[in-house]
Amino acid sequence: MRRLKKKLGLITAKMFDVPQDVALDLPRITVIGNNQLLIENHRGVIVFSEELLKLRLAKGSMEIRGKQLVIRAIYSEEVYVDGQVSDIKYFD
Repeated sequence: MRRLKKKLGLITAKMFDVPQDVALDLPRITVIGNNQLLIENHRGVIVFSEELLKLRLAKGSMEIRGKQLVIRAIYSEEVYVDGQVSDIKYFD
C-alpha cells in the first residue's frame, strides 16, 4: 500500500508538474554554507538546544547538530536555523 501511494504521488507530480517534495510530503532542506538552514515541510520541533535540533517529519525525523544553533524563525511548515552546522541526519 505504501509503495502504491508513493508511485501515485510520483505520477501525480509528473502529470501536473508539481515538485516531488510537495506531492510526496518530503522535507526540503536549503543549506547555505554551514551557517544557515531552511527546512520546509516539518511537523514540529521534538528537541532543541544550542547543539541539537530534532524535527518531526511526515515520515520519520531529522537531526541537525552543530554549535550555537539558533532558531531564527519558525512557522507551521518552515524552520530557519542559524549557527555552525556540522551534521544533518534523516531517519525513516
